Amino acid sequence: MVILALLLVTGSWAQEYKTVVITDAPFEMGTIHEFVYPAKNFNVKKFGAKADGKTVNTNAIAKAIKACNKAGGGHVVVPAGDWLTGPIHLMDNVDLHLEEGARLIFTDNPADYLPAVFTTWEGVECYNYSPLVYAFECKNIKISGTGTLAPKMDLWKVWFARPQAHQDATRELYRWCSELTPVAERRLTDLPESNMRPHLIQFNRCKNIVLEDFKIRESPFWTIHLYMCDEGVVRGLDVYAHGHNNDGIDIDMTSNLLVENCHFNQGDDAVVIKAGRNQDAWRLNKPTENVVVRNCIVEDGHVLLGIGSEMSGGVRNVWMHDCRAVGDVKAVFYVKTNHRRGGFVKNIYMERAKVRSAQRLVAVDTDVLYQWRQLPDYDTVYTEIDGLHIKNLECDSVGIAIDLNGDKHLPIRNVEIEDLRVGLVTRYATNINNVENVTIKDAEFVTSRDGILRKTY
Repeated sequence: MVILALLLVTGSWAQEYKTVVITDAPFEMGTIHEFVYPAKNFNVKKFGAKADGKTVNTNAIAKAIKACNKAGGGHVVVPAGDWLTGPIHLMDNVDLHLEEGARLIFTDNPADYLPAVFTTWEGVECYNYSPLVYAFECKNIKISGTGTLAPKMDLWKVWFARPQAHQDATRELYRWCSELTPVAERRLTDLPESNMRPHLIQFNRCKNIVLEDFKIRESPFWTIHLYMCDEGVVRGLDVYAHGHNNDGIDIDMTSNLLVENCHFNQGDDAVVIKAGRNQDAWRLNKPTENVVVRNCIVEDGHVLLGIGSEMSGGVRNVWMHDCRAVGDVKAVFYVKTNHRRGGFVKNIYMERAKVRSAQRLVAVDTDVLYQWRQLPDYDTVYTEIDGLHIKNLECDSVGIAIDLNGDKHLPIRNVEIEDLRVGLVTRYATNINNVENVTIKDAEFVTSRDGILRKTY
């Protein structure tokens, strides 16, 4: 009995959490637990790391993380300076803390990111180069501090071009997914010149995660990817990444997440809600749900809030409010899917968004296939879209204010749009196809440059 009592005290029951409770969401939101890290510091310098910008510190940082984990958790401290490193793999109960002036400079040698790890490429599970910061099946993990993640980009920029060998690899990956090839056999790095770039940050199947206050300067691929995670907070980040596929944050088959007070400056979509691709997502059967995004700024990016196009596992209960785009965006609110995705999109809310200019304000497209269009259909499964609620949007100028393109086989249902203020519509106010039960209320559009109000609802 004495041994049992000791295990209870030192085991998971002894771990301390604080809770984040969101009571005003328009749906029942799960509780988010933040781990309270022990007051133990593991300075990477004590494990042999050198801030000279030349020494590769991968092993030293890994030793510090392992020691922190073995001690029950704490803070792996990266002091001010330039710390060259390869991939960083987090472990349970570890906070990677970047002090002011600290820069983790990641190499751009693909060989440094081998052996391949269990990861994803655009919604399909596979083995590929390790993400630059990676965690798999971990709990209580965190990146904090006001330092910077700054990968070298010379080689990754060459890979942006997507040469023929890369296109061939994407076709093979599509076939593997469609035919349910075991994930262990989907080894992209075995395909010559596949050029499948790694994520900057990917947390895969993790629980109780925090990303707080640090800066990001560029990324090889998706910038922050939370995949099949549960309970997390992303706050106060300063993200800049203007390469190919440089989404700001991809929330993918993940539940109970708060994103707040972040600044995104992206070469692709800013905040993206995903839920896997096609047969892989149907197999995993894990929707993205209970996500709140608030008080964020998009300086540049394609979309303020995007859903899809990888969303086959389903997306429900998402609320973005009090966010704004200070630059030009392609869309403010954008749901995108196609006839291969299946899944569902339900109970999505956007409120109090301010935007300078956009090509489209509120948009849904059900025929988005990108470069995958040329690949064969294995299954035809339409997406149920039901319950889109958009309220109190302001935009100085927009090409199309409301552009809803449902699929005739399964129309969009129950769209509520209220209180829109658009300074100038340069193309047209509304385009609505294959939508059942759409309500537009208190919407004003100026549709010519003479300032005359042409259309109201």
